Amino acid sequence: MNRTMILVLLVALSPATWAVQGDPQKGKVIATSVCFACHGADGVSPIPTQPHLAAQQPDYIVKQLNNMKSVNGAPPLRDNPIMSGVVGMLSDDDIRNVAAWYAAQPPKRSQATHSKLVAMGEKLWRAGDIDRGVPACAACHGPTGSGIPALYPRLSGQYQEYTEIQLQHFKNGTRSNDPSAIMRSIAHRLSNEEIKALADFTAGLH
Repeated sequence: MNRTMILVLLVALSPATWAVQGDPQKGKVIATSVCFACHGADGVSPIPTQPHLAAQQPDYIVKQLNNMKSVNGAPPLRDNPIMSGVVGMLSDDDIRNVAAWYAAQPPKRSQATHSKLVAMGEKLWRAGDIDRGVPACAACHGPTGSGIPALYPRLSGQYQEYTEIQLQHFKNGTRSNDPSAIMRSIAHRLSNEEIKALADFTAGLH
C-alpha cells in the first residue's frame, strides 16, 4: 500500500474533531431567504451544477462555507465568487445554523443514467485501483456514500454534473481546499471517463 492510500485511510479512520451545534429553525430562515435559489429551501437544488445539501454532513457544510469566506482580505481557500459574496454576509452562528438545517433534511434520491459506466464507477468506488495508487472512494465517503464527518461529504444522490465538475476541479488544481491535497492527488490519477463514471455511479448510490 503506497503513501497516498495510507494517508487517506488514516484520515478517514480518525475521529471527527468538529461538532456543529446549530439551530435548524434559525437556519431555515436563512435557507428560505438566501440559499433557496441555488440549493433549494429543503436542500434539493434545482440546478444540476449546484449541489444538493439535504442530509449533507453539517461539519462539511461549515468547512466549505468558511473556506469560501475571505479573511482579512486574503483570497478564500475555495474560490467561488458568488458564494464568497453570500458567506461574507453570514456570521459564524448563521453558518452553523444553516448547516444544521440542511443536514436535518431528507436526502435526495437519484439514479445513475449511464449503464455502460456504472460497472467502472462501482469498481473504483468499492475497490479503487491499487496499482495506480487510487484508494476506494468508500474508504472516506462511506460504503453508501453518506460521508464521514467532518472532512468527507455525502455524495449519495448528488447531481452527476456537480460531482463531475468538482472532480475535474480537483484534477486540474482549480479547487485546492482538500486536506493534505488528498482529492487532488486521487483525481489526477483518474481519466475523464473514470471521473464521469464515478460521478454517475454516486448519483444512484443509496
